[in-house]
Amino acid sequence: MATWGRRHTVLAFCLAGLVLAYTDRVNLAVASVAMGEQFGWSQTVKGFVLSSFFVGYLLFMIPSGALAARYGGKRVLAMAVVWWSAFTLLTPLAASVSLTTLILVRIALGLGEAAVLPAAYDLFSRWVPAQERGRAMAWFLSGTPLGQVIGLAGSGWLTAQMGWPSSFYMFGALGFVWVACWLARVANAPADDRAMAIHERELLAAGTAASRSDASPATPWQRLLSHPALWAIVVAIFCGNWALYMLLGWLPSYFREVHGLGIAGSGLYSAAPWVASFLGMQAAGLASDAAISRGVRTIAVRKFMTATSLLGTGSCLLLLQQTNSANVALALICMATMLGGAGVAGAYAGPLDIAPRHAGVLIGFVNTIGTLPGVAGITITGWLVDRTHSYATAFLVAAILGLCGTVYYLRYASAEPLEH
Repeated sequence: MATWGRRHTVLAFCLAGLVLAYTDRVNLAVASVAMGEQFGWSQTVKGFVLSSFFVGYLLFMIPSGALAARYGGKRVLAMAVVWWSAFTLLTPLAASVSLTTLILVRIALGLGEAAVLPAAYDLFSRWVPAQERGRAMAWFLSGTPLGQVIGLAGSGWLTAQMGWPSSFYMFGALGFVWVACWLARVANAPADDRAMAIHERELLAAGTAASRSDASPATPWQRLLSHPALWAIVVAIFCGNWALYMLLGWLPSYFREVHGLGIAGSGLYSAAPWVASFLGMQAAGLASDAAISRGVRTIAVRKFMTATSLLGTGSCLLLLQQTNSANVALALICMATMLGGAGVAGAYAGPLDIAPRHAGVLIGFVNTIGTLPGVAGITITGWLVDRTHSYATAFLVAAILGLCGTVYYLRYASAEPLEH
């Protein structure tokens, strides 16, 4: 993707949208430290508050994929950003009313953010040629660590300077700016973009599943759900997300409680691993596309990247139990997230490999199951910390799941289209 084209503009906006989604998602992880002290929350209660987002996120993932397939990713993503930005702005008010109101607002926030991946995958099926999938997925999904860095570091600073409500107001307002720019600059499909160069239009017509603006055909669910390759993607993403969501939700509390850092320091230490994750994603995207272009089988690349992600993260979490140093812990967590970033060129590219014309709907299904760790994993981590007064058992559970996910994916994964 050396020469900038209209497809790169679409990708850049999707990346920025995912960054916004994660800033609005993770700022509570930092704010909850101050909120927990203000409202007297136990670790278990904090776990329920942090995990409530994923209830809404899980419920609307598949419907948002269907909406993107029917109405187009551009329209669905615009409506989603408006929705979740509004509920981000309402979060401080909800917390002042009651714990139940706060949880309901977080569930509503999750409903909006559920549309990000399905809408983006629907757009990518029209805008990203097959030979650019690894790099495109790496750039898009790098919005996850970038949003975490901005959200965690920014929320830590804003909370320390102006109080915990400030980050919700700041990040929520940015969403409305993004929507205005998105509607003005992005087309749903190449056929709708009058500013596109002829050579790029030809490239997309030859290398994408659907460059037209019409709706995707009916999803062949029976064919897809009966194939082990789909479940290999589901299992790998579920197991990887267990560690991801655990770190995402609990790192500020971990550094605060285990290593005695202040709120601002916890936010900064919690942000650094996601810089490492960003670097890992970019390296994986470049390496995967380069390997495939040299003739390495796509499935071999996907398996190598997935195994690196799951086993690498789990190994670092096991080593984390052996240190009492905040700096050594930070180094190990950075290594875990850097290796975990390889998954963007592994299982996460799978829906575009096995069902490119239905990638938006399929990622909605995959990520619905992959979101369960956001509900169960974050809550169970809080319960384990309350029971054991340590994070060691939670890290062990994540490492075991990573090993199980690797074994299953290596056995059943495929990169061949399954829809024909």
